[in-house]
Amino acid sequence: MLPIKDNNPTTITPWVTWALIALNVVVFVATVTLGPHGSFRVSLQYGAIPAVLFGHVDMPPQLAVFPGGMEFFSIFTAMFLHGGWMHLGGNMLYLWVFGNNVEDAMGHLRFLVFYLLCGVAAALGHALADTTSQIPMIGASGALAGVLGAYFLLYPKARILVWFFWVLVFYVPAVFVLGFWIVMQFVNLGSGADDGIAWLAHIAGFLAGMALIPFFKHRNLPLWQGGPKQQPAFGVWRPGRRGRATSNPPPPWAQAYEQERAARHQKMRQGGFGPWGKAQNPTPKPGIGVPKVALVRPQGDDDETAS
Repeated sequence: MLPIKDNNPTTITPWVTWALIALNVVVFVATVTLGPHGSFRVSLQYGAIPAVLFGHVDMPPQLAVFPGGMEFFSIFTAMFLHGGWMHLGGNMLYLWVFGNNVEDAMGHLRFLVFYLLCGVAAALGHALADTTSQIPMIGASGALAGVLGAYFLLYPKARILVWFFWVLVFYVPAVFVLGFWIVMQFVNLGSGADDGIAWLAHIAGFLAGMALIPFFKHRNLPLWQGGPKQQPAFGVWRPGRRGRATSNPPPPWAQAYEQERAARHQKMRQGGFGPWGKAQNPTPKPGIGVPKVALVRPQGDDDETAS
């Protein structure tokens, strides 16, 4: 299941959510430009290493970037580091879908504090499981899990648009999507697989978000809010298609999706883009063939934990 959007409107512009996404992307692009070895060095310097946080080992002088006794700040820097494009893309997609409503529920400054506190709770939850571990933990997943935990309590009946194999569109309640997500974290943690993912950080962040949201949300905003009554709990719709035997219109819960899709197509028609372009048979430009490139993943730089 890949969440794409929700049907929850917001009353404020989610500046903090957008800024967090932009900062994560900028930091990742900057680290990628350093090459594999440079990126790994950054993970060691700015990642959250449990053994360093609890004083079991000291960072070598050539890697130390924080003054003595200030290694705790690595928890904050680790939140903005990612191990790859998929790691970054998955985290930012979830933050894009769920972050704006949580920010709307508490305001800009409190949302930023809430996000950082959830990240701290996630890092400590992971580190306390093995305080002697010297593997750096990086990623925004712990702080993001706190956002998911808050959304879980705030808007459990909101409808989440989920794509399945890029063909079927599902609208399902948020309690189902996020409940499935947190259950999978426990399942993966219990499996004992050493896959380099800090499952315990996800769980700790999610629980921290649930515990903190009553203190950070606006006082007049209740928990466990209901969704639009005209929408069913679940629905399946194949985008752009009507019934085979009849010309039935899309169901009410899918109409907004179809209207957005039609508006995009109309804009493309007016601009002459896509299959509606004005030039039906454009003259091909001369060029050269593009050789295939084999991507090789460097070895030896995998001992970092993604969260």
